[in-house]
Amino acid sequence: MVGTETSDDAGVYLIADGLALVQTVDYFTPVVDDPYDFGRVAAANALSDIYAMGAEPFMALNLVGFPADKLSFDILHEILRGGADVCLEAQVAVVGGHSIDDPEPKFGLAVTGRVRPEDLWLNRTAKDGDFLVLTKPLGIGILTTAIKRGKLEANEIKAAVDLMATLNRDAAKAARQVGVHAATDVTGYGLLGHLYEVAAGSCLEAEVWFSDVPFLSPRVRALADEGVVPGGTRKNLRFMLDQGVTFEDGMSETEQLMLADAQTSGGLLLAVAEERVEPLVKALQAMPTPAAAVIGRLWEGKGGGIHVQRAR
Repeated sequence: MVGTETSDDAGVYLIADGLALVQTVDYFTPVVDDPYDFGRVAAANALSDIYAMGAEPFMALNLVGFPADKLSFDILHEILRGGADVCLEAQVAVVGGHSIDDPEPKFGLAVTGRVRPEDLWLNRTAKDGDFLVLTKPLGIGILTTAIKRGKLEANEIKAAVDLMATLNRDAAKAARQVGVHAATDVTGYGLLGHLYEVAAGSCLEAEVWFSDVPFLSPRVRALADEGVVPGGTRKNLRFMLDQGVTFEDGMSETEQLMLADAQTSGGLLLAVAEERVEPLVKALQAMPTPAAAVIGRLWEGKGGGIHVQRAR
C-alpha cells in the first residue's frame, strides 16, 4: 500500500481484508550523555513513525551497535533498559533484535504496527484550506548541540530529554478521534522540510506563521544567535532555500534556522479541515500533548511552495 515511491514515514502492506502492517526502522548515535535517556529517546523516536501513519505499534526489534572493547556492558544495559521502558509504556513487545561490535554506540528499533486501511494516514493527502497543527515545540536540534558543548543547565537538559522521550501516542489518539486529512512527524528534516513533503505530495502551497510556532524555551533563539546550530539544521535551510521557500522581509537568519532545526523525536504535524481545528486543539490539550499549536495553512498553488510570515 505504501512503499519507497513516496516520502511517507513507514511502509504499509495489506495482509488481509481490513488489516495492514506498518513497518519502520530508525536508529542513531547518542544525542545525550546518559545511556538510559539515550535509550528512551531512541525508542520514542522510532515508534513515532508508526503513530504518524495513524497506526498502532505492537512489536519491535532492538538494533544495537556497541564498542564492546571500549565501554562497559553496564552502559549497554542502561541503553536497552531505557528503550524497553518506553516500549512498555507504549504497550509494544520487544521480541528480539541484533547487535554488532561498532566503534560508536548506536541504538534504535525496527517497529511493526497495525492499522485498518481506511484509518491510514499519509503525508500527501492534505486538502486545500487545511490548517496545520503541531504537537511538540521545536528547538531540540539546537538544544542537543548545546548539551554537547556544555551550555545547558541540568534542568534544561531534563526538559529536552523529557520532550524527546514523550510518545506521540496521545497526539495520534486525539487526531484519530477528530479526524485529519494528512500527517507526518517532524524529525531530521525539520519543520520546513517535512512540511515541504506534505505540500509537494499534496500539490498544495503552505503558509507558516512564525509567531504561532512553539519553541521549547527562549534559549533556542539565544543559542542560535550564538551560532550553536547543528550542521543538519544548516543543511535543511539551504535545501529549503533551493526549493524556493520564502520568508517575510526582515526575518533573520536565526529565525529561519529555528524553523529548519533538525529534530529528534519531534511532534506530529497534522493537516486538518477548518471546521475540525478547534475540536482537534481541544482534544490535544485534554491529553495533554506538549503542544497544540495552529501554525499555518495550506492552499491551492505551487506544489511544495512555502511562505513564512512573521504573524498570521
